[in-house]
Amino acid sequence: MTVQHSPERTTAPTPSDGEVHAAVARARDAALWWGALDFTDRKGWLLEFRSRIARTSASLIDTVREETGKPKDDALLEVMLAVEHLTWAAKNARRVLRERSVHPGLVSINHAASVRYQPMGVVGVIGPWNYPVYTPMGSLAYAMAAGNAVVFKPSELTPRTGTWLADAWASLAAPHQVLQTVTGDGRVGEALCRSGVDKLAFTGSTATAKKVMAVCAETLTPIVVEGGGKDALLVDATADLEAAATFAAFGAMGNAGQTCAGVERIYVVEEVADRFVDILTSRVRDLRVGDADDAQYGRMTLPKQVDIVRDQVEDALARGGRAVVGGLESVRAPYVDPIVLLDVPEDSSAVAEETFGPTVVVNRVRDLDEGIERANASKYGLGASVFTASKAAAERAADRLRVGVVTVNSVLGFAAVGALPFGGVGDSGFGRIHGADGLREFSRVKSVTKQRFAAPLGLVTMTRKRRDVAVARLLLTKVYGR
Repeated sequence: MTVQHSPERTTAPTPSDGEVHAAVARARDAALWWGALDFTDRKGWLLEFRSRIARTSASLIDTVREETGKPKDDALLEVMLAVEHLTWAAKNARRVLRERSVHPGLVSINHAASVRYQPMGVVGVIGPWNYPVYTPMGSLAYAMAAGNAVVFKPSELTPRTGTWLADAWASLAAPHQVLQTVTGDGRVGEALCRSGVDKLAFTGSTATAKKVMAVCAETLTPIVVEGGGKDALLVDATADLEAAATFAAFGAMGNAGQTCAGVERIYVVEEVADRFVDILTSRVRDLRVGDADDAQYGRMTLPKQVDIVRDQVEDALARGGRAVVGGLESVRAPYVDPIVLLDVPEDSSAVAEETFGPTVVVNRVRDLDEGIERANASKYGLGASVFTASKAAAERAADRLRVGVVTVNSVLGFAAVGALPFGGVGDSGFGRIHGADGLREFSRVKSVTKQRFAAPLGLVTMTRKRRDVAVARLLLTKVYGR
């Protein structure tokens, strides 16, 4: 395996609380202009933003690579996915968020009723380091398409990537700063939470999410959270094992395993387990790890993740699990070579806790239903994959898995589909980004009724007539009591 030294960490200035509040104040002014534009005008600006990113993507890709250590091809894929979501949000905001009429019902037949989706104002976004373009774009693009200005705090590990995005917007010479970036550590994130933003979107660990929620609770600032994951991949007896193992290798090892919805647990039906493990080990044993141009994944971006991987592997082995690829010797900071563990107890930290590294546990189950039960036993519930040749089994798994997204006969299939909402349950968070639900997540819902003619029954008055009350009683029993 090819290994080279990791590049130097990048740094960026840390603004004071006052500077963060000033950025939000500027965003407030920008939101007045941006929110007053019609959908067509905002679409034009956002598509120009997309074009700017695409035309100058080479420098963005280099920046992502330098800050995260991921291979250039992986950075390219990330930028492509981000641009896809920016495009979807821009082109679909009008259809999703335009005012729509609703039926008023029998009692309010004299009213016209409608639902409006209005911009919230200023949205704060706190982004992660593992996918510093794609993941925050799921909030940036949809919040902006909904008519909001955004103040974005990237991870302190990827500040230049976040600044690059704000600079790309600024290069369009828009009359207001609809997108700004503030860089720094958790203190800057805390200041953003307290800055008076109208909503906050957070992506990161579950532990940090709880701290962010506590700060936002002080001012009842609403929040959408994408937390951690411990995603399971299920392999049925009827599955195409070659495809399942190939996808499992990518889901577990891609981006050095630093993927919220990556594969960390595999439950394979007993009768095909040996064959599946043989194929999987052949797929991951010789992966190239390092910073060379032909590396298949790079270093661990967050240094402490190396210790987490080591601790979980130690626990798994001490509890009776066994390594069929790699082992403790694979942990060589800042890199971790591929690790495949078998027969690990379900209460081991390697099974129960998020790993965020290039290691995966493979455990045997008697059938697909047991695999679903074990997958659902986790406190996390972000995503899951199921491999089976049975349409009925796939539907059963998709229905029963307690997660926000299910991929059948693939992994991460949702990632490039702009129309699909993304988010989790349990310790994986709440709320949704992407798709129509993502646009509505960053909108304020307003219900409107307009009286068209006098009510047939005068019930909303302090001088009700006995006849009207009698008719209302008759309607209640004869119409609704059927």
